[in-house]
Amino acid sequence: MKNVAALMLISSIALVSCKKETATITKVDPKTGKTVTVEVPADSVAKVAENPAIKDSAGVFTQTFKLEKGKTYPLTTYQRDVKTMEDPQGKTITATSESTDEMNFIVNDIKGNVYDMTLNLVAKRNSQSAQGKTVIVDTKMAIPKEDDLKMIWNINKALTGNKLNVKMDTKGNVISITGFDAVYTKVTAAVGTLIKDANQKASVVASLKETFNEKVLKDQLNKNLTIIPKKGVKIGEKWTTSENADPSGSVKVTSNYVLKSVGNGTAEISITGGIPKKTEKKTQGPITHSLSSELAQNGTIKFDQSTGWIANQNIDVKTTQIETISDGKQSQSMKSTSKSSVMVNPSSK
Repeated sequence: MKNVAALMLISSIALVSCKKETATITKVDPKTGKTVTVEVPADSVAKVAENPAIKDSAGVFTQTFKLEKGKTYPLTTYQRDVKTMEDPQGKTITATSESTDEMNFIVNDIKGNVYDMTLNLVAKRNSQSAQGKTVIVDTKMAIPKEDDLKMIWNINKALTGNKLNVKMDTKGNVISITGFDAVYTKVTAAVGTLIKDANQKASVVASLKETFNEKVLKDQLNKNLTIIPKKGVKIGEKWTTSENADPSGSVKVTSNYVLKSVGNGTAEISITGGIPKKTEKKTQGPITHSLSSELAQNGTIKFDQSTGWIANQNIDVKTTQIETISDGKQSQSMKSTSKSSVMVNPSSK
């Protein structure tokens, strides 16, 4: 009996010692939509700073940035588009394109509430696949042999390896981005090796300046780095933004965000929305031409709770366009479908 009692005592001690500590995480229950607090093993929870960048006050979460001097923060963007076109006879053609822009930020100094950072343009990669053929332009690879790809590679190669200076405050407002002139000079020299005509060379550089400048890059950083509204949001709360989908502003892309959870070192936000189905018709005599299009997006965005920096984004976007011509007796339609994956700091593709 003593041996049995001793064995039972040892078993009890083992059970007590094996009992793990727990931590709580606040999240939205996907079945009910209600905010719940769940317990998880403490050792599964990432360590979070005592005063994290994303924190709550009376249940309202706000986003700031708490970056460290000398640390590097990645911002790699990746997009994959699969476009399928179907003709009136039902024949389909599929083409796939991929693009990767690898960047990172190094914090040089912190003065008051302003970060002085170096934005490193590390690498660019583009690829296109259609009808069994794939072409790749990658700045980490040798220049392509095809003449029509050499220009793209030269421009991309001239863009990478450059450094821009970025000043951003702790609330994520990008104050300034400088250093573009040196990049333009480098690209101009690279283009000059392939284009001798001064007007053509100037046209290429002018086109670059329209798409790669302080305003465009500011907009991109603001969209990627700061999602949570300045006023803050509660778990399960929804907010909506919209932006122009065409130059006229008549068509807008709507993005609906929900703060799904904060815990385990991560703030997770879901995104839905897009462009509602829209049909335009034009009639000339017996012929009616109609064009319908719609866009739907769905995905998640995750931020590091301690620093406020974006950890990962994965959004799927589907665009459908149907063009129909009818004479009242018969009609023919062309259908185009595009499925895109838009990622930031992708862990896997």
